[in-house]
Order: sequence, then C-alpha cells, then structure tokens
Amino acid sequence: MNRIRPLDVLSGLLAFALTASVAELVAAAVTIVSPRVAVGDTVIRLAPAAAVHFATRTFGTNDKPLLLAVIVVITLGFGALIGGLARRRPEASVAGFALWWAVCAAAVWADQTQPAAAIAVTGVAAAAGWGALRLLLTRAGLEAPAESGAPTLPGDPRQRTPDRRAFLGFAAASAGASVAAVVGARRLGGRDVDVAVERQTIALPKPKNPLPPVASSAALDAVTGISPLVTPNGAFYRIDTALSVPRVDVQTWRLKIKGMVEHPQEFTYADLAAMDAVEADATMTCVSNEVGDELVGNARWLGIPLPALLARAGVKPGATQVIGRSVDGFTVGFPTEVALDGRASMVALGMNGEALPAEHGFPARLLVPGLYGYVSATKWLAEIELTTLEAFDAYWIPRGWAKFGPIKTQSRIDVPIPARQVVPGRVPIAGVAWGGIRSISKVEVRVLPAGAKDAPWLTARLSDALSQSTWRQWVVDWDAQPGEYDIAVRATDGTGATQTPDIADVAPDGATGWHTIHVRVKA
Repeated sequence: MNRIRPLDVLSGLLAFALTASVAELVAAAVTIVSPRVAVGDTVIRLAPAAAVHFATRTFGTNDKPLLLAVIVVITLGFGALIGGLARRRPEASVAGFALWWAVCAAAVWADQTQPAAAIAVTGVAAAAGWGALRLLLTRAGLEAPAESGAPTLPGDPRQRTPDRRAFLGFAAASAGASVAAVVGARRLGGRDVDVAVERQTIALPKPKNPLPPVASSAALDAVTGISPLVTPNGAFYRIDTALSVPRVDVQTWRLKIKGMVEHPQEFTYADLAAMDAVEADATMTCVSNEVGDELVGNARWLGIPLPALLARAGVKPGATQVIGRSVDGFTVGFPTEVALDGRASMVALGMNGEALPAEHGFPARLLVPGLYGYVSATKWLAEIELTTLEAFDAYWIPRGWAKFGPIKTQSRIDVPIPARQVVPGRVPIAGVAWGGIRSISKVEVRVLPAGAKDAPWLTARLSDALSQSTWRQWVVDWDAQPGEYDIAVRATDGTGATQTPDIADVAPDGATGWHTIHVRVKA
C-alpha cells in the first residue's frame, strides 16, 4: 500500500503538536527559553537585513507574533509529512524527530548557552512525540496486511487492523495533553516574575529638577486626528528583536559598567533609585520608519544621567564607543562623545510618570536623544561596556546598517487621512515633525491641485517645543474646494536646514523625502 492515509497525516500532526507543547512546558519548568522562541530568535539573527526590514514594514508590530505562528504552522506541517511517511518508511519518524531535536536543541543552546538544558528539554519533548506517533499509528492500523518481507519496528502499526474508536480516543488524549501542556507552560512561565506587580511596588527616584507638567496650551491636541504631543505608553511604538518580552526580576537585576574604565561598576535598582535623577522630554524613532510612517513617539523620560554613571566608572582615554547590552544579548553602540556632549543621555527608569512598561525595557533602558534606536536604545539593559569603535560592531551593523545613526529631520501628515474624501470647507492639515536634537523651527505645507506644476508653501502653526529633542505638532487651516490634490509637508530644523525632498530608503541610515498624500474633496 503506497498511498498516504489521512489518519497517518493526522497522527503526525498531533504527535508534533504534543512535542512542541511538551517542549514549552518543560522549558518553562526549568526556566529556559522555549524552543519555539529560540528558533524564532535564530531566524531573526540569521535573516538578511532586507528581510527584517520587509517584515517590519509589512507587518509592523505584528511581525513577531506572525513569526511565532509561522514556526508553529511549519512544525505541524512537518509533523503531518512525517506521519504520512512513517507507515511505509518507519525510519522516517525517527529521522523526523531527530531533526526536530537537533534544530531546537541548537537554537536553545545558542540562545542561552545552556547545552545540558537544551539537549534535555528538547530530547524529552522529542521522545514524548515519537511515542505518541507510534501509539497513534498503531491504533490507526491498516485496511489490508502489510507487504510481505517489509521491515517492521516493534509494535509496528502495519501488523494491526484498524481500531478507529481506539484511535479517536488516543487522538483526543494527545490533543488534550497538548493543550494542557501549553496552559501549564504559560502558568509556569509567569510564576517567577510578575512585572506588573514589580512595577507597582518599586519607588521611582525623584528628579532633582522636575519638569513642569505639559500645559494644554502647549499642544495642538484639540485638532482631531493629530498625534498627541506626548505619546501614551500604550500607544508608543515597539520595535526590537525580542520574540518574548524579558521578565526581569528587579530584586536580582544588576547593571554593570565594564570594559575600558578605571573602576568597573555594578548597580542594583535601589542604587540607581538613590541617585540624582533627571527628567527629559525626547522623541524616539526607529531607523526602519518609512517617510510618513508611525514608528516614532514622544515621551517624558526619567532616569540617571549616563555621564554621571560613566564618571563613576572613569572612562579610559581611547574608549571611543559605548556598548549597551540587553539581558537577552542584544547590543547597540554609539560614540562615547555623544554620551558626553550635553544631550539628555540616561539610563531611563521611568516613562511618562510611571516605571518603564515591560515592553519598553523594564527595569532600565538606555536613552540617547538624537540617535535612532538601533544604535542607542537598549531595552532590558544589563551592561554598559566601553570599547573602541573599531573593536566591536553592535547587532545591526553586520546586517548592513550604518555604524552611526543620527536622526534625520522628518515630518508627517496625520490629517486628513489619505484616500478618504474630504468635505469642502475649512479643513485642518496637521501632523508632527522632528529633527533629532536640533528641534523644529518651521513646517510648511504645499497643496497642489491636480494638473498643477507648482503651488505656494504655507507656513504652519506649531505647538510648543518641549525640548530640543522633541517633535512639534503643526497645523495649517485649508479652505478645501472640490477637486483632487497632492499635499506635501517639509520641516526646517533648529539649525535652519530644511529636510531634503530626495527620496531614500530606510537602509542603511534612515529614510528621507517629503511626506505626500493624495486627497479628494467632494463636489
């Protein structure tokens, strides 16, 4: 019999579902990263920069859940294939589970450098799945005797006739065990560190010179659809390489400063909280932010000045690069002179009046205003290392991104929304503009009617500048008449330089060009 039977395919799918679920449970029990996440991390590490950018641009913050879902689908599909082959070629099941074990063990090992745990966890899961497959195939049986002389394994299902009731019972048990393992893994995964509780119980340091609250008169928030002057934590963009948000125990967490320093340092959270803190308003943006995209946000940050921490360590002459290293191994790097040039560089502990959310780096992260996040914004910060620019390339540099990442001047139209019809009359054209640490001095808007080759630039009203490092809201009141229009915006920074109209991709150091939208005004 050479045809692939549906029950065999289902058996393989259920067996590999159990394998993956048991792996999640055992990994959570011994507190190591799950094979599923480890494989995802490996995919991200090995993926070309163009592929990572495509995923970010296409799927936004859904790229990580999508990757994990794809890994699950591939695992189940592989299981179905192995199940379909296992009856005619019993060695296929052994080879299939051995391959799964090898890939997952290697990924976990690379992710956490724990070879014994990686081998044991994935080995237990693979053995459970292989056993389940043999039981399921045995109960599925055959509709006719096996070919004479064909090789068999002990208890080979080809020696039995079908027992559909027994098969369905084992299938239900296997599926139920998979669900139970996943539920158990989730409960175990959150048993050690409850970040929500930790964030509520810790005491943030008091800033030495607190900033005044943002006055309502400082913003143009009343314009419907405009980005708020201060981005709420829940709406702040998230871009990082972590497939699962690290849950860091603030009681055992330490921040080390090492490398080319006179006096290596190690701080607890309490140590940092006892130091003189500062507040700073700063806009952060991702280098992957396309012209007009939303990977940018503005917040009020609270933390310990990075220059003060480096002064305690004593930076040695020749230390030209600061490396930030996360608890999960991610690294950024920027020139030491940038950390010391007077901008509000800090080890941030708070964001918009509360402890850092888990997704944004709790308990501490690096903040360096004026630099794209890929070279500066280490979340879940564990180490600061001083070295030279030549000695080390941080995570994204070997993947094709520029070594230096100053934020470029950009502006974005929030309203009106492109491709939606606009009612004739007085219509606000509004949005935000940012220029790294250069602030924004002017924003201009051009409304170009269809068929026209040129139109005057209209100067926008601006919100207050909360600091040199924050974006500014802007608005132009437009008397919209029926027709079709292309609306463009450009910003001039505090040095007097106007953003270029030249279109450039985000790679290797940030996009350029004027954000332009097409609008139709109803007749």
